[in-house]
Amino acid sequence: MKPVVTEKSMDATTQNCYTFRVDRRTTKNQIKKAVEEKYKVEVVGVRTMDIKKKKKWKKAIAEIKKGQRIEGFEGEK
Repeated sequence: MKPVVTEKSMDATTQNCYTFRVDRRTTKNQIKKAVEEKYKVEVVGVRTMDIKKKKKWKKAIAEIKKGQRIEGFEGEK
């Protein structure tokens, strides 16, 4: 799981939504659990979408509880 850092994804952080690149086989429950454990936040919902460009991958948008935030949310190279 890697953070996705684009202008659009960074704008979404103001609404408590954080975007990640995950393995295509990962389920929403697995994503929720991983985000909660890694960042010590409470996830209230997860949306996913398959990206089918040159490399196929899955984008996950995790919405966290209002008032919480993920500190140091930066992209990994």
